[in-house]
Amino acid sequence: MDKIEVLAKMKEEKVIAVIRAPNEEQGFLISEAIYQGGIKFLELTMTVPGALELIKKLSEKYAGEDVIVGAGTVLDSETACLAILAGAKFIVGPNLSPEVITMCHRYRVTVMPGVMTPTEALSALELGADVIKVFPGGAFGPSIIKDFKGPLPHGNFMPSGGVTVENANEWIKSGSYAIGTGSSLTKGASIGDYEAVTREAEKFVAIVK
Repeated sequence: MDKIEVLAKMKEEKVIAVIRAPNEEQGFLISEAIYQGGIKFLELTMTVPGALELIKKLSEKYAGEDVIVGAGTVLDSETACLAILAGAKFIVGPNLSPEVITMCHRYRVTVMPGVMTPTEALSALELGADVIKVFPGGAFGPSIIKDFKGPLPHGNFMPSGGVTVENANEWIKSGSYAIGTGSSLTKGASIGDYEAVTREAEKFVAIVK
């Protein structure tokens, strides 16, 4: 899928599932449960052991379908390159790294660096970030999106961290391009209840729709 198509699909679907797990097997089961719940964007964090293999496995499994697999917690350009070669269609970082953005531009892959301040947000825009991740979102609340878009109305902002079923609608109404949700979505997996993960995914999809 082309970068422009990824961004258009992201704006339409709105929800990005942030997947963290203690091992590759559980990461796969969580991903499957989320997909069953209707969320199409799967962000596999590089903190998952075997994350690159999991990205490759999911990318191959869902090739030709409307599931879009990406990599999260990408701290450097080397990791970004490996994730892209494994099949990642978008790259997300907790920080603003010019080198990661350059690498993603090289391969024409959607890049979403993390920021906390207006200065970082402006730098991200000037470097050519496609979507700016406001992280940790829970430290600010939904109003931060409006605050950022006041002086930077041309920016695409996505909160990650602290986004739940209860406040997802507020984040979207505040002008978020998309929302990233992790522990709130996947908490059922910690006790092996993947059906709970699916149900939570369904709730997020319903709110967006």
